[in-house]
Amino acid sequence: MPRVVIAAFPRVQTLGVLGPAEVFGTATQLTSKNAYTVEVVATRPGPLRTSSVSLHPDSTIDKCRGPIDTLLVAGGRGVHAAARDERFVTWLSAAAKRSRRVTSVCTGAFLLARAGLLDGRRATTHWASCGELARRHPEVVVESDPIFVRDGHVITSAGVTAGMDLALALVEEDLGREIALHTARWLVLFLKRPGGQAQFSAQLAAQMAEREPLRELQQWLPDHLGEDLSVPALARRACMSERNFARAFRDETGQTPAAYVETARVESARIALATGDLPVETIARRAGFGTVETMRRAFRRRVGVSPAGYRGRFRSEAA
Repeated sequence: MPRVVIAAFPRVQTLGVLGPAEVFGTATQLTSKNAYTVEVVATRPGPLRTSSVSLHPDSTIDKCRGPIDTLLVAGGRGVHAAARDERFVTWLSAAAKRSRRVTSVCTGAFLLARAGLLDGRRATTHWASCGELARRHPEVVVESDPIFVRDGHVITSAGVTAGMDLALALVEEDLGREIALHTARWLVLFLKRPGGQAQFSAQLAAQMAEREPLRELQQWLPDHLGEDLSVPALARRACMSERNFARAFRDETGQTPAAYVETARVESARIALATGDLPVETIARRAGFGTVETMRRAFRRRVGVSPAGYRGRFRSEAA
């Protein structure tokens, strides 16, 4: 059975360990195939204090020997102390050499980088730590947007729950889409956010307004992207004058209404391009762009590639 080894350390993020473990474990229970054995190894024996509770690791790094199918390194508040543990870093480097694939969750990417496993590779981590990862390890090509990034046999994922998205992707790769879908349903997860999808939605990226009319407008907007979302139309919906609305919206969300709407429309189009086969013209119309050319310009500004190039990226990843 393929062996999944999850490396942990003091003050590790609990869900970074247990989230992927639950995905691999549930997939094993739902298939008749020899799926996975999952073990958590830590830098020392005994109870391991995490971000919320104490865990009892299966073993220590000193006793973890033999071939590994998937090495997964979790992240958490204790990651920088762990990166200063030369024994742990040396073990990671050696364990990676006997692993078919090497992965990280959240700030676990710092440990992979410290072990030299990300040199010259594309990688990601929690959005709030991408800048720090780039500063500390300039040899790593940091991508701040995607949920997870695959570069050869090394795969890094974004913050916390993105580790479950990564684990589902690996289950689909190993056992097929049906088992991955069954696993996601059993765990009541969304199957599956594409690796290159943005780490957070347009609503999460912006500040939520304090005024109730503006907050309600933010909640209403994603489901009505095809409607007239000009400043006059939005101001009428918020029962405000255009001038007062534009000023208040910018002050409370950190974005102009036009920028907020464009970001939401790009996000909607990105999901449609990555997860389906609708014609680009249909996607542009449903997302409220009107024309493909308008959507193409917005994609260039916000994503850096054309809609066709964005869709091609996901198809090449799937292939």
